Amino acid sequence: MSTSNTGPTGLLALPARLLHPDPLVRRLSAIVLVNTVGSGLSMTLGVLWFTRMLGFGAAQVGLGLTAAGLCGVLAGVPAGRAADRWGARPVLIALVCVQALGTAGYATIHGYAQFVPLACVVAAADRGANAVRAALYAEVLPPADRVASRAYLRSVTNVGIAVGACLAALVLQADTRDAYLAALITDSASFAVVAVLFAVLVPDRPRATAEGGPAGPAGPNPALRNLPFLAVSALNGVLTLQFAMLEVGVPLWVVQQTEAPRAMVAGSMLVNTALVIALQVRAARGVDRPSAAARAFRRGGLLTACSCGVLALAHAVPAAAAALLVVAGVGLQALGEVLGQAGTWSLGYDLAADGAHGAYQGVLNTGQAVALMLGPALVTWLVIGHGLAGWLILAALFTAGALAMGPTVRWAGRRAEPALAA
Repeated sequence: MSTSNTGPTGLLALPARLLHPDPLVRRLSAIVLVNTVGSGLSMTLGVLWFTRMLGFGAAQVGLGLTAAGLCGVLAGVPAGRAADRWGARPVLIALVCVQALGTAGYATIHGYAQFVPLACVVAAADRGANAVRAALYAEVLPPADRVASRAYLRSVTNVGIAVGACLAALVLQADTRDAYLAALITDSASFAVVAVLFAVLVPDRPRATAEGGPAGPAGPNPALRNLPFLAVSALNGVLTLQFAMLEVGVPLWVVQQTEAPRAMVAGSMLVNTALVIALQVRAARGVDRPSAAARAFRRGGLLTACSCGVLALAHAVPAAAAALLVVAGVGLQALGEVLGQAGTWSLGYDLAADGAHGAYQGVLNTGQAVALMLGPALVTWLVIGHGLAGWLILAALFTAGALAMGPTVRWAGRRAEPALAA
């Protein structure tokens, strides 16, 4: 009798152990989950909607998305500054509403002239929302818990994207206009739900103000005048190239330059997703000071560089060996990713001036947006155009960025000392 009671109790206790102890983080997790399920749908199906259902050529879509990426680059700084002046929550709600309307607009357009400006608006809202969301976390989460909470939320992000990708697989199986249209509307509705949840579930009073930090500073953007932080943002942009490597470089390399089964394209994404879900929280432990963050970033960059070398070895070996090398390379990349992300989050908060987290997150996000815009073309040119040499060049970029972060953070510390003395 007691044995039968132990089993269900353990199973019922498992979800509770997976939930974050902070009620606010649990509410933020619910918002993130809704948002990223929709994102998983759009990431998988967006290009197919434009090409298969709207009839645009691949080159047309690529050009339009490049223009959209440029608009995303330009959006981060003003969006972050707006969050400092008017509060992160109302600015974020407004941007998420724009995403909801813009995504729904994809279902109504009929010509390329409508597609490009709409894609630019959606991309600008998306990148702006990323910066403002990070600033919101700075407002509502205690400083000591920000990095650990973001690590938890990022694990939830990967769960949501995986669920969205699974739903997208059903749409791909149906392969009808109505199925694609339903996915678009679902994505749009997810943004609308997220806007409501931010309004209802997230507190309006910024904790930074309660701690004595100024709210809504006037004058020039302090992040744009902080040369060490600009350098940190640029180095983070270099490491952000790993996402283009994973999403573009690895699939093309597997299919065109190795004997590994084509299923390894999906397999590599599953390996990355599973490892990030499992390890991101652990990787963020102890990353609570700029020096520790710089070390985590360095280790992440060096692991990512090593992953390039392992992936390069998958060329010209038997299929089984190639598949194992791809798994090993993607595994190293995932380890580098979780460490690099933890270091970046800590630096983004620790190096920011009081009351200006939006400005600093906007600049940090802009460095990432530049890498996301240029990364696919750069990685394709290096990996497919130059093979082993291209992988080595990419590894050298990651290594240089990783090794440069420590001195850059120390530079930032020296710059901050006179301000603290004053």
